[in-house]
Amino acid sequence: MTDIDLAAIKAERARLAAQYIPAERPESSARGIHHAALICSDVEQTIKFYQGLLEFPLTELFGNRDYKGSTHFFFDVGNGNLLAFFDFPGLDLGPYMETLGNINHIAISVTKEKWDHLRGKLDAAGVEYQVASGTSIYFKDPDGVRLELLADPLGEMYGTKVV
Repeated sequence: MTDIDLAAIKAERARLAAQYIPAERPESSARGIHHAALICSDVEQTIKFYQGLLEFPLTELFGNRDYKGSTHFFFDVGNGNLLAFFDFPGLDLGPYMETLGNINHIAISVTKEKWDHLRGKLDAAGVEYQVASGTSIYFKDPDGVRLELLADPLGEMYGTKVV
């Protein structure tokens, strides 16, 4: 790994912010994220993890139009947002990997009370996790996707308004 020039990185962030973050932000052309779609190895295992452990209700389950035999299913993660999954039976896909263009993690906002409750459920289930900044819990789902439960309000992160 090469040496990192933190001062240069900080200066570049400042330049980008000055150039691209307008004083008055225009309204987005988007209404929100309809769903983020991930791939799982086992539909029932995924349902047990996301609905059973994390308490995200399963909302729908149907055939994937693009791959015969594949299931497309959705979990409600609040505020009209969905987390979706596909399985691809018979494709022999490899394990999750962090790569350019892939997902580093998915951060899901929860109240502090739910954060404490779900942390207890992670403990009881033996799921390994890391706590950061007192409001983030990082852990992996059964297929290795990194998740974050964030006890900050939507639009905020560690006391900074990001929306």
